[in-house]
Amino acid sequence: MKASRPGAGLRAGVAALALGVGVMPVLAQSLPKPARAASSAAAAAAPASAPASSAAASAYGQRFATVCAACHGANGRSGTPLTPVLAGQPSLYTITQLFLFREGRRGDAGMTAIAKTLNDDDLRGFSSFVGTLAPVPAPAPDTPPDTARMAAGRKLAQEHKCVFCHGADFAGGQQVPRIGGQHEAYLKASLHGFKDGTRPGYTRAMTEALNQVPPADLDVLAYFLARVPVALSAGASK
Repeated sequence: MKASRPGAGLRAGVAALALGVGVMPVLAQSLPKPARAASSAAAAAAPASAPASSAAASAYGQRFATVCAACHGANGRSGTPLTPVLAGQPSLYTITQLFLFREGRRGDAGMTAIAKTLNDDDLRGFSSFVGTLAPVPAPAPDTPPDTARMAAGRKLAQEHKCVFCHGADFAGGQQVPRIGGQHEAYLKASLHGFKDGTRPGYTRAMTEALNQVPPADLDVLAYFLARVPVALSAGASK
C-alpha cells in the first residue's frame, strides 16, 4: 500500500476544520486501513459539528476575554516576551495552531490543556475572533534599534525569501503568520525550534527553509522582525 505523504492527514484535517467539515472523517482517509476503520467508527459515533455562526461572534469575544486575555492581552498584544502576539494574526493560521495544540502536535502545557477542552466549533469561533483583532504596534523601545543589525536583518529576510511567504511588510495572511512586530524572544525561540525540528509546523516549509541558516543569523532575523513597523491594516486576516 502506498504510504501517505508526511503531514497530508494533518493538512486535510485543518482544511476540513476551517471549512466547517468534521475533521475525523477527513483525517481517516490518510490512515492505514485498520486505523481508518477505527477512526471512521469514532467519527460515526461523534456528534456532528456546525460552523460557529455570526451570532456567536460576541460570545467568543467574551470567552477570549475570560480564557485568553490574561496571557495574550485584551487586544491581542501580549506583554510577555515568550507569549505570542495574536493581534493581526490570520484566522486560518490561528485555527491551525489551535488544532496542533489540541492534537498534541505542539508542546506547550498551558495551551494544550486549554485546547484539549475545545471542540471543532470552539476552534473555529476563537480563530474567527482572533482574525478580527486589529494589529497593535509594539510599545516604543527604550533605545532606538541598532541600524546595522536592522540592515543585516532586512538583507537576511530577502536572502532567505521570508518576504515571499510573509509579505514585504511581514503581515502574513491565510496560513502564514504575521511576524512583523512579534516579540523578539518568541521569534527567536520559534526560528530555532523550526531549524532543529522541535517546533512542528503545518508543513515542513519552515524547517526546510531554515535548515542551512546559521543560528546567529536567526537571532538577527528575530531582532529585525520584532522591530519592523507594524502594518496596521488587518489584510487577509479572515
